[in-house]
Amino acid sequence: MDPAVALIRTTLNTASLAAPRLAGRAAFELYRHPLRRSRLRPGEREVHDRAVTGTLRHGDVRVVVHRWGDGARPVLLMHGWRSRASRFAHLVPRLRELGLTAVGYDAPGHGDSGGRRATVLDHRTVALRLQEQYGGFEAVVAHSLGVNAAFLALREGLRAERLVAFSGASELSWLPTAFCERLGLNATVERELRRREASGAMFPGVADIRTHFDAAREPGEIDLPILVAHDEEDDVVPFSHAHRLRAAYGERLELLATRGLGHRRILGEPTVLDQVTGFLAAGADSGAGPGRRVADGPGTTVGAV
Repeated sequence: MDPAVALIRTTLNTASLAAPRLAGRAAFELYRHPLRRSRLRPGEREVHDRAVTGTLRHGDVRVVVHRWGDGARPVLLMHGWRSRASRFAHLVPRLRELGLTAVGYDAPGHGDSGGRRATVLDHRTVALRLQEQYGGFEAVVAHSLGVNAAFLALREGLRAERLVAFSGASELSWLPTAFCERLGLNATVERELRRREASGAMFPGVADIRTHFDAAREPGEIDLPILVAHDEEDDVVPFSHAHRLRAAYGERLELLATRGLGHRRILGEPTVLDQVTGFLAAGADSGAGPGRRVADGPGTTVGAV
């Protein structure tokens, strides 16, 4: 067990017995701040270093933007929690081969950007700011929590022709439970954490978190073809999130189910990226149709559902 996690667990669970609100406040601060920044991985460096790098201001935070290409036919890349734009390094060369420009950013508190934290609202705002520069996007490609942000941004004015969602969170109400389970925090701490989240401290101006951040609500508002790639054994975002999206969007959404890739390896699996690039290249009528099998990677099962 990670000693830091063990210390957090013991401290907050013990504190919750005598001072539940104090324990909840401490848990809330951990919940909304990445415990550490995700570093650039060796396998990402070559692609990362080829990017044209710029910045934009998000409030008083400097956000680093990475671009691969001349800006024509842009595809927006939206990373997840404790992640960064370089996690799409395996996809970027494929986008370039299609004549697409890959545009990614490190959210506040992530990667090379300033700040200490970013919520789904911050991702949405950065995406809309980038649209001011690039116009509409050929596609949005998102991972994990970035998927929820992508659906929110599309509902609030982001323009794109297609959406690719890797390991995506269809809604956010499960997050406090997942956070507490991962750290081993008790029910008292979770209750106080949820109370603080609902108070508006994390999402100012949002009256109903459950509804506002539900990617499956009002599916008619997002009228574009969607490819969802999700691993059945994902231990971060349960596979049930993919099924929620499929049930909501029906035939407009193609679900590519994998096994053995987990939450992160799916971003670099060649058989999955083959399907993603085919979907982006040929549009709504491309890719594996319902029920079609695609080539399996080593130790991996991939299939359209």
